[in-house]
Amino acid sequence: MSKVTSNPDDYATAYDPDFSYELDNRLILKWYPQRVAQKMLSGSLLELGIGHGYSTREFAKIASDYVVLEGSCRVIKNFRDNNPDLNSISIIHTYFEEYECDEAFDNIVMGFVLEHVDDPVTIIRKYKKCMNEQGRMFITVPNSESMHRRVGKLSDMLDDLESLSDADLQLGHQRYFNVAKIRQLANECGLKVISEEGLFLKALTTSQLESLQLSEEIFSGFMKLGVDYPELSAALLVELAHE
Repeated sequence: MSKVTSNPDDYATAYDPDFSYELDNRLILKWYPQRVAQKMLSGSLLELGIGHGYSTREFAKIASDYVVLEGSCRVIKNFRDNNPDLNSISIIHTYFEEYECDEAFDNIVMGFVLEHVDDPVTIIRKYKKCMNEQGRMFITVPNSESMHRRVGKLSDMLDDLESLSDADLQLGHQRYFNVAKIRQLANECGLKVISEEGLFLKALTTSQLESLQLSEEIFSGFMKLGVDYPELSAALLVELAHE
């Protein structure tokens, strides 16, 4: 079990609407739950983290037995205050490293979790034990090799594709992933990749995109295009199962 080294409440302000990367959050965090919902098995769901609550609202529509784990009291309060119609959802205040499953779930979702934790291998192996034999695990992570980061490096705006930005640090990120790394991580944990796709084919920085005042239709196109180009997308979605 990995050691908890920080308090999730320390990073809760990064989930406020005025966060500088709210565009990315709005696009990706509303999109990926819809993609996961299309792949999920019918039955129970264990989700790690509430974040902005986009995924929680989406999964509440379809999961028959739904449990959410969250380490930040502030994030839980914000969600409860803003979603009084979803008070029936079981939200457990706990660190991911400390929670002990007392049932096996059909689906486990880790939406943008592994970039935060001290030891991703420990987390995946722990929650693999909480997954039914025929179950599915869905993981989303930021991609270090996205198009906009590659362009940033080639134009000397970014020293290293793995570099963490000020926004990453504000969010409590510890690392990036890429397609090869997430495949290796799955293999190391004894899981097989069922499907993988990209989230948001992002060609420019957030501030550059905002300055263009693009329509929602254009952003929708970027989201749809990213599905087939995980290596170039801002984030990755992988679906895993027991070997």
